[in-house]
Amino acid sequence: MKIYGLQKMTLLDFPGHVACTVFLAGCDYRCPFCHNFELACGTAPAVMSSDELLAFLSKRGGLLDGVAITGGEPCLSKGLPDLLRSIRDLGFAAKLDTNGVHPDMLGNLLSDGLVDYVAMDIKNSPAKWSATAGVARADLSPIRESIALIMGQAPDYEFRTTVVEQFHEAADFHAMGEMIRNAKAYFLQSFTDRDTVPFAGLSGPSAEQLRAYAEIARAYVPNTQVRGVE
Repeated sequence: MKIYGLQKMTLLDFPGHVACTVFLAGCDYRCPFCHNFELACGTAPAVMSSDELLAFLSKRGGLLDGVAITGGEPCLSKGLPDLLRSIRDLGFAAKLDTNGVHPDMLGNLLSDGLVDYVAMDIKNSPAKWSATAGVARADLSPIRESIALIMGQAPDYEFRTTVVEQFHEAADFHAMGEMIRNAKAYFLQSFTDRDTVPFAGLSGPSAEQLRAYAEIARAYVPNTQVRGVE
């Protein structure tokens, strides 16, 4: 199995853990604001094999206690269960980032106890989901199935939305809040432009606007928080 990126240490990607972040390639979506578009579209080169990753982890037992798997969309990788099993066998907790499009894979990972924390993206309100995800017609039935799986089976989890000024407005946070009503945690984070973002001209909301959106969402998910804003 190929690994397409490795951040050797992070205090941010896996709440409560000193972790490394592992990047896998491929994605169902083509979000216009994606920070990892070269991973999503498959143009990024692999940086190591899974065996090399495991060799790295075997030497980090006293320094790290968690591994975050992100992408792209990790659930597209058929080798993901074996990779997670090997990571867990080395004594590390595992976090999975997902877009929710693959509830079958997600359900198997949860049933087999291979993930300790799941973070799922809530792209936008159902009416705007396809445009925000950069696809012609997004099927939301697997999204809703994944939400239910996470809320019902994940040991720990969060939902999160990257807020883009050009894609989100107040009404969307009512709709997204309804989709994840009574979830354990919901985080809003502002889009920040980078050279790797595929579409120019996008921007994040003001800090004041982001807090206003969070206040809307709290009517549905009381533990709604804003990330990256003082």
